[in-house]
Amino acid sequence: MAIEISGRSRFVRANGLRHHVLDYGRGDKGTIVMLPGITSPAATADFLAVPLSKMGFRVVVPDLRGRGQTDIAPSGQYRIEDYAADVAGLIDAFDIADEIVIGHSLGARIAAAYAVLHDPEKPRRLVLVDPPTSGPGRGPYPTSRDSFLTQLNEAKRGSSVEEARRFYPKWPERELRLRLDVLPSCDETAVLETHAGFESEDFFPFWAKLKRPAILLRGAESPVVPPSAAADLAAANPTIPIIAIPGAGHMIPWDNFRGFFEVLAPVLTGGRKH
Repeated sequence: MAIEISGRSRFVRANGLRHHVLDYGRGDKGTIVMLPGITSPAATADFLAVPLSKMGFRVVVPDLRGRGQTDIAPSGQYRIEDYAADVAGLIDAFDIADEIVIGHSLGARIAAAYAVLHDPEKPRRLVLVDPPTSGPGRGPYPTSRDSFLTQLNEAKRGSSVEEARRFYPKWPERELRLRLDVLPSCDETAVLETHAGFESEDFFPFWAKLKRPAILLRGAESPVVPPSAAADLAAANPTIPIIAIPGAGHMIPWDNFRGFFEVLAPVLTGGRKH
């Protein structure tokens, strides 16, 4: 049985592609643009978007290019600049004036690039969640391309929750089932070229240019932003707070939902200065 998703499906054209977006509510506290990870179509963020919409925010979650129901881009067009231009186009298409951007993993890289490359003088609230710090001279991304391919191929042939749990042992069953439902929509070229970008494209030049208001959340047990990388980030941009979420690896809100929201909610509502 299909898992119910609360967001309203909408389609818009931006940056030369037809994009699918899940749109949650008409809140009066602002619009959150939530950017997912490398193999996470928009539906996988439903468990985050729903409570944020109940807090009074409108939440907009796109399927990134090559995922879900968004168009597949030509090979060679999965660079960080391409993704950032998509975000700029979507924000224009939805006429969002004062966006709050929350990005996880790949989405965090995209959020930083978007802020730097598109109207960099505009103050934006950014929440970067465990962005890949791999890149030239910084070592490989800790999850291999073969691991992503294995997960993608298993989901396409019909994987079980038990098989999926070996990759995500802390996840609730609903989120595992939902991931298995939507993972087959991820284009293989999109995944592989994006993964290659984790190692060929440097996040740090974007990070170094970010200004407040912004915050970075990392999993205390994450191999993607380990303590050594967190120290490098702090040295490269000491103005942006970096907070470790206990009991979480790279997939922070899935691993420790309560701990993630205990930090995120006051950031969004002004209870925490950052």
